[in-house]
Amino acid sequence: MKLVEKNKIGYFEAILSITLNIILFGLKYWAGIVSASVAIIVDAWHSLSDSFSSIILLFGFKISDKPADKEHPFGHGRAEFISAMIIGTILAVIGVNFLIASIQKFRTREAASFGTFAIIIITVSIILKEIMAQFAIWGGKKTNSKLLLADGWHHRTDAFTSLIILAGIFLGKYYWWVDSALGVLMSLLIFYASYDILKSSTSALIGEEPGEELKNNLIELIKSRIDTPIHLHHLHIHDYGNHKEVTFHIQLQPNIKLREAHKTADEIEKMIRDELKMEATIHLEPFNKKDD
Repeated sequence: MKLVEKNKIGYFEAILSITLNIILFGLKYWAGIVSASVAIIVDAWHSLSDSFSSIILLFGFKISDKPADKEHPFGHGRAEFISAMIIGTILAVIGVNFLIASIQKFRTREAASFGTFAIIIITVSIILKEIMAQFAIWGGKKTNSKLLLADGWHHRTDAFTSLIILAGIFLGKYYWWVDSALGVLMSLLIFYASYDILKSSTSALIGEEPGEELKNNLIELIKSRIDTPIHLHHLHIHDYGNHKEVTFHIQLQPNIKLREAHKTADEIEKMIRDELKMEATIHLEPFNKKDD
């Protein structure tokens, strides 16, 4: 996918998220105050945090869109990973605050008083947030964007927590502690989302082992175009977000001429660039039977 199209999807998702989450925050916060529900108020702040996350997403796409320069020869694509880490950190902080508020309410034996208004607002929130999550995750998979996927899962956790709150509303009239318990459960869900986002982003920044699918794609691509026997090893991938580099060693017949070997490497690099959208750096070695 072209970078321009990728960023268009990212910008649209971010603006849509900011707008809808601010509206949801206002409605949920109002419903939480009316119901005296810490779970709904916490959910409101969760929705507002999605707006903050989407603002970070906008900046992330803006920075990652910048072309390579002298100081950053591989571009600025890793700004996506850093932005996703910020989103994960925000989620963790929110989860801690929610957990503290829920425990305090449990200790004081405060009960919520849910009404029809709260039920309507939470139901609308579940529907909207799941639609937003579906769109962001679709965009993330389509554009291979960790930042969009992180924002999508952020939306989905909000939908899950709202669904749990809706279930708790109907149980609240039987058990006074339901609202506090929901707050604790929501915090745990947020912690899990935070861990998943941070793990994925930091792993990409540190560097990951190429997957078997990529290895197989490379081998099949080379075999489909090159008649000369080639032995591929020492495969490494360098992910810079919008720009990816792949390096590996290939063994050729020891009696092959240097010009022919260089031509073979050029053909492979062009195939990888055209088919897999990656820049390749290839190290040539003579083939030895003992290395087979």
